[in-house]
Amino acid sequence: MSGIGPPEPGEGTRAWESRREEDAPAPLAARYARRRRIAAALAAAAVLLSGGGYLYATRPQQPTAHARRPYPQVPYPAQVVDLTYLDARPAPAGAPPHSFSFAVLVSVASGPPVTVTRVIQPYAGLSVTTDPPAPFRIRVDSARKITITMHVTECGKAPRNAGLPFLDVTLRNTRAIQEQSFIPGPHYAQDLSHALEVACSNRNR
Repeated sequence: MSGIGPPEPGEGTRAWESRREEDAPAPLAARYARRRRIAAALAAAAVLLSGGGYLYATRPQQPTAHARRPYPQVPYPAQVVDLTYLDARPAPAGAPPHSFSFAVLVSVASGPPVTVTRVIQPYAGLSVTTDPPAPFRIRVDSARKITITMHVTECGKAPRNAGLPFLDVTLRNTRAIQEQSFIPGPHYAQDLSHALEVACSNRNR
């Protein structure tokens, strides 16, 4: 016998039948199953890729160095202004008869400067002026002494015994204009009642 390699099995033998089965194409169902596995793997890869893109698109954005920071909001003037009563004083020279004066301290705690545009009181029988005259400005972290002079115009409309009298002050800053009622306290009430009693007693003479 000549040639190289083992002899080929003859047709019809058991070895020939076994080799024919090995070389035969895979059944159709097996090929479909293999294709389904490949398709599932590709779909899973697509889901992973799309999920990664969504996470990247929705990731928290870090503020840039050039991002503008919000400025702190300016407070309302009534929130930062305080009025403190000091004492009673003689009416200034040149004031009309039946006038009397008080000294108060007006301060601004924070924010921009505040302008006092008006100072009034609730009684119809009294008129009010201030020194310095309104409007005047008060800077932050500072206090300004104000002299309030009242003139009795009609004793019948002025209280002889003021309980808790107040002063209405109109305030303005860069945020708003507000009218704030300040109650200077019991010492102011006592001094006001005494001054009214003296002024109206002299007026009736």
